[in-house]
Amino acid sequence: MDVRAVFIDMDGTLLTTSNEISQRNKEAIHALINQGIKVFLATGRQYEITAPYHKALGLMTPMICLNGASIHDGRTGKAIQKKTILLDDEYFHQLTGDDPCNVIVHTATGLYCKRTSIEIDEWTREGNIPPSYIGDLRLANYRDVLKYSIRTGTSSTEFARKFSKHGEVIDWNDGFEILANGVSKWSAIRTLLRAYSIPTTEVVTIGDGPNDIQMLSNAGTGVAMSNAGSLVKEAADFVTGHHEHDGLAEFIERYLISSYAV
Repeated sequence: MDVRAVFIDMDGTLLTTSNEISQRNKEAIHALINQGIKVFLATGRQYEITAPYHKALGLMTPMICLNGASIHDGRTGKAIQKKTILLDDEYFHQLTGDDPCNVIVHTATGLYCKRTSIEIDEWTREGNIPPSYIGDLRLANYRDVLKYSIRTGTSSTEFARKFSKHGEVIDWNDGFEILANGVSKWSAIRTLLRAYSIPTTEVVTIGDGPNDIQMLSNAGTGVAMSNAGSLVKEAADFVTGHHEHDGLAEFIERYLISSYAV
């Protein structure tokens, strides 16, 4: 397999459920780097809770964060690309303000949320930066929004559809996210491929979520984790093992590392 770049999702792919990188996954990634293959993280996470893992892996490549809404320099952390979404706030708050769902607004300068949660508390611990605002978002003064995340606790396709004309909507089993039109992990990957003069045919993407479908279906080789849903697996060329059992390393060792590959 002729590969020059590998883009790896984090949650459900690189990381275990306890947000750890296994030693086997680390070693597999380092083997790729030693072969001259560029390794990138492509995640739905914001920069602050991506950077510690990027550093732990010793990566210097840019980070794709917030599902492609921002790209950060791998050395300085500075945002080298931001794609903000201009959503009708009155319409948005009319639909979400009195609903029991939680709303998380990721901006270029901080995180705003309707209320805190275990997830947000974990983000605060990992990134060492608390939310800029917690409370009624109709009273918050935020701008430069990169991603809206609506946590309903269940699949909310009908609710999400109300925003389909306003941006890119990603459905999850516990809610949905809204990005600017044309924004995805794949759109950010294409930006980096142009910068590095790497053809899509020489790219491997690995992920498990609905936010990974575009990058799996458009890259030269798309790899889904066994813990992924059926639509994600259908978009991929390969299905590897579970993220709790080093499925990432399993694929890398079998197909990408020259000492293993057959």
